[in-house]
Amino acid sequence: MSAPEVSVGGTGPLQVRDLMTAEVVAATRETPVADVARLMCDHAISGIPVIDASRRLLGMVTDLDLIVRDTALEPPSSLPLLDGRIPLETPAHYRRRLRHMLGTTAGDVMSEKVATVGPDDDEQALARLLTKHRVNPIPVVERGQLVGIVSRADLVRQMTRGTRP
Repeated sequence: MSAPEVSVGGTGPLQVRDLMTAEVVAATRETPVADVARLMCDHAISGIPVIDASRRLLGMVTDLDLIVRDTALEPPSSLPLLDGRIPLETPAHYRRRLRHMLGTTAGDVMSEKVATVGPDDDEQALARLLTKHRVNPIPVVERGQLVGIVSRADLVRQMTRGTRP
């Protein structure tokens, strides 16, 4: 038995556009990390998309990206073998981790692989993405441009509006 579809005023299942915030607080690659942290605190948000001048999504800076900067940098992992060691991490990966921890701009600390949704995706697809990938928030992208952002809090808030059967 499938779950009933959620609707607003009988118009069909909820879409991401019904849940998203359209006025997105965003950063550019050059935005200083301190400014990103301040924006997140001032707006009580857990992540900020990084965009270019045409609002194309470049990456995402989340609270976790900022918190990891306060942890000790672990040396590259290796496997001891006889009198030597076999590296388990490529030098390029280690350099990326180092740049992430020591970087000074949003471009240095952002995650470039970002899960996104479209404004016409339904609430169930959004919920699957949020839970399967454990990401929060998720940028809403249409025709390559950032048009909104949606979070777990938006889904929880929707539950309080009495639209669930």
